[in-house]
Amino acid sequence: MSPLATTADGFTLHGEPFRIISGAMHYFRVHPDQWADRLHKARLMGLNTVETYVPWNLHQPTPGTLDLDGPLDLPRYLRLAQEEGLHVLLRPGPYICAEWDGGGLPSWLTSDRDIALRSSDPRFTDAIDGYFDLLLPALAPSMATAGGPVIAVQVENEYGAYGSDAAYLKHLEHALRSRGVEELLFTCDQADPAHLAAGSIPGVLATGTFGGKIEKSLERLRAHQAQGPLMCTEFWVGWFDHWGEPHHVRSADDAAASLETLLASGASVNIYMFHGGTNFGFTNGANHEHTYSPVVTSYDYDAPLAESGDPGPKYHAFREVIARHAPVPDTPVPAAAPKLPPTAVTLGRRTPLLGRAGDLGVPVRAPEPLPMEALGMRAGFVLYRTTLPTAGDGVLHFTHGVGDRAQVFVDGAPAGVLEREHHQESLTVRVPRAGARLDVLVENLGGVNYGPRIGDGKGLRGPVSFAGVVLREWDCHSLTPDGLRHLAHVPQHEAQDERQAGPAFHHGTFQVEAPADTFLALPGWTKGQAWINGFDLGRYWSRGPQRTLYVPGPVLRDGANELVLLELDATVTSQALLTDVPDLGVEKT
Repeated sequence: MSPLATTADGFTLHGEPFRIISGAMHYFRVHPDQWADRLHKARLMGLNTVETYVPWNLHQPTPGTLDLDGPLDLPRYLRLAQEEGLHVLLRPGPYICAEWDGGGLPSWLTSDRDIALRSSDPRFTDAIDGYFDLLLPALAPSMATAGGPVIAVQVENEYGAYGSDAAYLKHLEHALRSRGVEELLFTCDQADPAHLAAGSIPGVLATGTFGGKIEKSLERLRAHQAQGPLMCTEFWVGWFDHWGEPHHVRSADDAAASLETLLASGASVNIYMFHGGTNFGFTNGANHEHTYSPVVTSYDYDAPLAESGDPGPKYHAFREVIARHAPVPDTPVPAAAPKLPPTAVTLGRRTPLLGRAGDLGVPVRAPEPLPMEALGMRAGFVLYRTTLPTAGDGVLHFTHGVGDRAQVFVDGAPAGVLEREHHQESLTVRVPRAGARLDVLVENLGGVNYGPRIGDGKGLRGPVSFAGVVLREWDCHSLTPDGLRHLAHVPQHEAQDERQAGPAFHHGTFQVEAPADTFLALPGWTKGQAWINGFDLGRYWSRGPQRTLYVPGPVLRDGANELVLLELDATVTSQALLTDVPDLGVEKT
């Protein structure tokens, strides 16, 4: 029997009245050596609970597998939460949104366009069942009924904004219960009557997601569910950013006033986010409402605890609010963690990318270019290569466009860029000779995480023609995250020349006396990926808003450290800077 239960207007835990005061923190967005620090700061702010999603696509990269190692060691994270005296709200999806690549759904599943995602389609529910068969037994010791910290488990995620397949929701409820989950189950939906109606399950607690209009949102929740606790499962205190847009912020005073209204009503809350963290590597998602918009590397979210783990204005304001409604530890709030002194890094060695793709093995040869999903790829790049049969000026046309950004080269010379967000499908190029080599480097900028476009194709999505003639016989080189890391750290150097354009790895070293958090600033660089000591910090892009990449202290080591940039376009410098101040861009309130 679940230790957490509902009453007519609240919760009890082990039979005693209990109010959930929770904060969201995704273990997969935080370096594992920093989990304990972040959890401790959650408790000091006055939280009694933390919440996390579980990303299916990382934990099950291929069918029949389960990865719980290193940064994905969820049982360890849950143990650390319990050691800190925190309960846990677990949100295992299977869909999580979270501005995460593909909303957490694995690409090996979404690549089958015949499957109806987030529905009772047996092909979808069978895949979920196979995943839960592996995941849930591994988490059984962490459940509250077994003495663990997990007091409640969410079913799906804001499903009412997507569909109305009641049989699918019932299947998920049964999937959890039949695999031993006895804890309280709940759903969450936007506080809209239609969404709540479509996303709820009879007998399962319905909760809401909202950041303002507190009284109206709570009224709608109560109108939907006449009895039971009122809870905001996502109290939005900030927002996420897209490339090319301003950095979103919300004032601490405004957010604290809304939190006060929420707690004064007697409702429970999960602050989204308490600590946002980082979309390291190739894990960010994207939205596609009117146009495709990828999410930036930072998931700072203007949260109480900054991306680097430092308490910000909301941390102090929320702590004061919570103290008026619940016990708060009298331990002083920690100061900001030490930062690495500003350090210049010279990247004096350069390795062109286009000549290195063959180092990853034999490419796939196909009559037409294959999309990423046909190559079994979740993330990264594909380098497509063929020959152009005739010389002269002509239009290079990409049927169905590109997914998501394509750089075109003729005999190694840059010929142009096409981007999905600008709906570009054609490019005029000059071909110097018959038989010239055509290279098209396509980057997956992140899978759509919300709405009906989850699983949209990546790479080249159809035939390519030049001057009206379809090009045949393509070599498709897969540049996966692991493959890129290999190329980045098994270099074949040539001298750096700041005038050279085109994709290339740039290498440099720097010395560290005492490892600490820092931020990588790249003025003069355009777009690419950054690694320090083999750890993928994520994407950088001069279009902003984000201007620095967070470098967790545990990534660094005493003595020599290596910085590698994969610069895709061009640079006017060979210098990078490690700074002690983050820059997430021009703010938009």
